[in-house]
Amino acid sequence: MAPRDWNAPSYERVSAPLEAMGRDVLDRLVLRGDERVLDAGCGTGRVTAALLERLPDGEVVAVDGSPAMVETARAALPSERVQVRVVDLLELELDPPADAILSTATFHWIADHDRLFARLGAALVPGGRLVAQCGGEGNVSAVRRAIARVAHSSLVQWPGPWNFASVPGTERRLAAAGFSDVWCWPQHVRVVPDDLGEYLATVMLGSHLERLEATDRVPFVHAVAVALEDDGIDYVRLNILARRPF
Repeated sequence: MAPRDWNAPSYERVSAPLEAMGRDVLDRLVLRGDERVLDAGCGTGRVTAALLERLPDGEVVAVDGSPAMVETARAALPSERVQVRVVDLLELELDPPADAILSTATFHWIADHDRLFARLGAALVPGGRLVAQCGGEGNVSAVRRAIARVAHSSLVQWPGPWNFASVPGTERRLAAAGFSDVWCWPQHVRVVPDDLGEYLATVMLGSHLERLEATDRVPFVHAVAVALEDDGIDYVRLNILARRPF
């Protein structure tokens, strides 16, 4: 799965639930305030801004695979303290390396977690920490069932854009990539979007919509919303803590 571009203005409107989850993850990252931190999958920069508040004497490298997201983040963040770049995390190279990596709502868009964790490990100083959260095994299962019920012909043979990894599998991959002090666990979060249709179209179904004819996109989002069991979305988040050994 190559990185895709996103509808950044729409994401800004609907992403408050994801920002709230991201701030919870940020609370797990213990900082002195003078570190160099990589935000791996910065989106429009809302969690990046909260990270900056924790680094009065530090700096942030914020990367995302979406040019539109990066453009929005770059406009919102102070250039003297944040480098914002378009980067495919599977091709990540960081010099100098970071003292810590923060990532929220990103890894499940990446198919190759073995290569991902190897690149992240190489981007950390010895002793550097990885603090992350992404969609895990069982994530958004009701949305996935609704998509299957709609059964659009353009999507029938497509496995979908997500890699919702398990806790044991992620722990094994992190260890194989050289990380130590690995701790992964699931977390259930329920979100009831203010605008279900826009939330689905922007946060959930963007990769699906790219595979459809333009005239089919709005009807498809409406059909998925109708096929959902209710207006809420049940997330299963995969939390990750790990360290590059000294």
